[in-house]
Amino acid sequence: MKSMLEALYCGEFRPEEKIVPKDREFRRIRREISEARGMWKGKLSTDNFNQLEALLDLHRQTESMQATSSFVNGFQLGALMMMEVYVAKEELLFGLR
Repeated sequence: MKSMLEALYCGEFRPEEKIVPKDREFRRIRREISEARGMWKGKLSTDNFNQLEALLDLHRQTESMQATSSFVNGFQLGALMMMEVYVAKEELLFGLR
C-alpha cells in the first residue's frame, strides 16, 4: 500500500473530492440550483444557455481555486502548530530555550 504522500504525489489522493457537506441545507440548496438551471435551460436559447453554463463553469473554477488555497493554508497552519508543539516538548523535557 502506498503512503498518503506517495498517493498524493501520484494524483491518486484528492482530498477536495472527498469533502461533501452533510448539512441538509447544502443538499437543499444544490437541489434548488439544479431546478433553476433546468428552468433557465427551458427559457433561454441554446446559445444563451451555453453562455450561462460557461459563466457557471468559471465560477466553479474560482471556487475550486479558493478551496485549494484554504486547504493548503490550513495544512500549513497545522504544520506550524505541530512545530510549535514539538519545540515546546523539547523545552518542557530538557529545559531548552
